[in-house]
Amino acid sequence: MNVPSEQNWLVLVKLLTDLKKKGYEIPDEFNSDLALARSSINFYKKDPSNIDMINALAKADMMMNDIQESLISMAEQEGEEYLNKWLELLSRSTRGEEVFQMPQSRSKFLINTPPGMSSGRITLRNPLAEERVQEIAEWNGLIIEFDDDYTVALYGDKSDVQNGLKEMGPFFSE
Repeated sequence: MNVPSEQNWLVLVKLLTDLKKKGYEIPDEFNSDLALARSSINFYKKDPSNIDMINALAKADMMMNDIQESLISMAEQEGEEYLNKWLELLSRSTRGEEVFQMPQSRSKFLINTPPGMSSGRITLRNPLAEERVQEIAEWNGLIIEFDDDYTVALYGDKSDVQNGLKEMGPFFSE
């Protein structure tokens, strides 16, 4: 499903990245706001008929409009040619044209997390030794679920999930 907001998000991320490379001071909240907007877009795509998802997408669009205003103000300082390039890309994305190819994400949303628990999912390049993960889970009081040899979901108290993920950090370099 192609959503104009998704293309707009991509253009804003590329503009933000380009401005940052040019030495502009980008407010830290822009990154977290864009991450939240991306999540809202993905949630909307899962069920576009759900009113909560529609409202979340509308809020994400408003947030991206605020970011866009700030980034366009910075782009103006780079000159008319630079500004027009980005305005054209934003205009095309708003019309629903595919301006940039959306990178394929292997991320999945964790569904049916037990009430009162936090969750985390990791996907590794190499298969996991199940015993190593089970030991970490036991030490941290976590429930684990293997999707395959490369992917594991963790459930538990937020601090325990965070500690478990930290302990699994070395697995990423293997």
